Amino acid sequence: MILVFGGTTEGRMAAKVLEESGAAYCYSTRSDTQDIQLVHGHHVTGAMEVPGMVAFSQEHDIRLIVDAAHPFAVNLHHNVIDLAKQIGVPVIRYDRIFPPHDEDIVWCKDYDDAIVQLKAQSIHRLLALTGVNTIRPLQAFWRENECWFRILNREESLEGAQNAGFPTDHLVYYEKDDTVALIEQLQPQAIITKESGVSGGFDEKVHAARQAKIKIYVVERPEYPMADGVTVKHVNGPHGLRRMVEKLLPEFYPLHSGLTTGTCATAAAIAATQRLKTGETPAVVPVVLPNGETIDVDITYGDGYAAVFKESGDDPDVTNGIEIRAHVESSDHFEILGGEGVGRFTVPGFDFPPGEPAINKAPRQMMRDNIMENVSITISVPQGAEIARRTFNPRLGIEGGISIIGVSGIVKPFSEEAFVASIRKCMQVAKASGSDRVVINSGGKSERFVKAQYTDLPQQAFVEYGNYIGETLTIANELDIKNVTMGVMLGKAVKLAAGNLDTHSRHTTMDKDFVMSMLNEAGINIDISDLTLARELWDRIPSNKLQDFASVVITHCTQYCAPLLPNGVLTILLIDDNGKIYYS
Repeated sequence: MILVFGGTTEGRMAAKVLEESGAAYCYSTRSDTQDIQLVHGHHVTGAMEVPGMVAFSQEHDIRLIVDAAHPFAVNLHHNVIDLAKQIGVPVIRYDRIFPPHDEDIVWCKDYDDAIVQLKAQSIHRLLALTGVNTIRPLQAFWRENECWFRILNREESLEGAQNAGFPTDHLVYYEKDDTVALIEQLQPQAIITKESGVSGGFDEKVHAARQAKIKIYVVERPEYPMADGVTVKHVNGPHGLRRMVEKLLPEFYPLHSGLTTGTCATAAAIAATQRLKTGETPAVVPVVLPNGETIDVDITYGDGYAAVFKESGDDPDVTNGIEIRAHVESSDHFEILGGEGVGRFTVPGFDFPPGEPAINKAPRQMMRDNIMENVSITISVPQGAEIARRTFNPRLGIEGGISIIGVSGIVKPFSEEAFVASIRKCMQVAKASGSDRVVINSGGKSERFVKAQYTDLPQQAFVEYGNYIGETLTIANELDIKNVTMGVMLGKAVKLAAGNLDTHSRHTTMDKDFVMSMLNEAGINIDISDLTLARELWDRIPSNKLQDFASVVITHCTQYCAPLLPNGVLTILLIDDNGKIYYS
């Protein structure tokens, strides 16, 4: 089992990540003030010292610790290390994303150093945004100067301030995004805050002070304790946390995550740039993902290039294991080129015009954000042309190789988000093709049949929805596609007719009672008590009643689907196993 020390934004995110596994874990907070809903997690409240932590961990068979506590919770961090040492388990430190140390900020080693620097620069009016627990450490300053402390509007915070002897008329209570108004009201010479990271509102506080053109004092975060014999791995985001849990406790997740082609290309480009500039060839490079967090990616090298072997985890991805290379040369500007095995756009509707390499906007931005040099980057995939034949690329109008893609940078196994994202891209291409109709279908078999009905439409006008009928129609509406034809076979149709807009078998199964009610509505009296598959109905229903039944099914499907396309016209075609098409 995993034990999380939370009570923070990171703690909440850690719980969300662990919930994805469906496995049990423990979530510990000092108080019960954090409102968090857990399904598989057990919320434990109350402060524990190391002996209590050890007993709890042994009782619950704790095999991995996630320390997601506040960066300034020094005592807890030391206790976590002591606990890990005593029970012999690794620690994942889920840290925050910290902005760089800008030069216009006065950085202080600790609160004593802050007091020295405040006095040295003749600060007499100070707004302290460091929290109630810092009133005592800053006592030597506020007893001699005018100082306001912003605290949480909680009884325990007010009690803490009073116990520290701070005057209550100089307390202000935290409200979201109130820093600018507070500075305008109080007119301090400076603010002081902690290096609390992006999730701690650091940027908002600094921005407000810069707007007011007052000084900014920041107490640096303490270093995380290290100890011999304890494995400590640092992450600063949800993707990195999941990947580290998968590495340290593989059995916790039944399916493991992977990396997008975009992340692999970015990592290879980072390594190739470093090799060009410094001659170094690191085996691992850090990559900043689009959400701002950093993960480590393994690198290999060849003659003039750096490479990453794509790791798809347990996602059924044909690109798993392929080599993605980056060759980098000096340049007077930044550019990204496509080499061997990287496809090219041949139709409009993508992020870039026809003729450009099929490297999407998000991976290009990742490379730009990670590589602050003017270089020419050529991405190549030696197996790309062969692999591309087993992807959506040919039907999308991408020729010659695979696409370098990925919005988040991480592939979740059997990701619904990834499939829906591919549907959206196909719909965008369909609209850009200029076709006056988009035909959506469940797969290759149904597409073959509906294509025979629309021989004048371009290939790009046919889009596969898999099981995500509701999502696909919603996307069509968002893209203002006016005419949509949906081809559906009976197995999915009877689920859809019952109101299931996602027809995957893990979400819904055929409702025989509802099928029976549709048969009755069509005036058909047959026994279906032993019915196993919906398609058996084509053989059981009398031939002269098939159209009646098809009309009833289509009517029910339309009832749930048409409202998703309020500004367009939806045509539903019901297809039997032999390709015969029924209209309503």
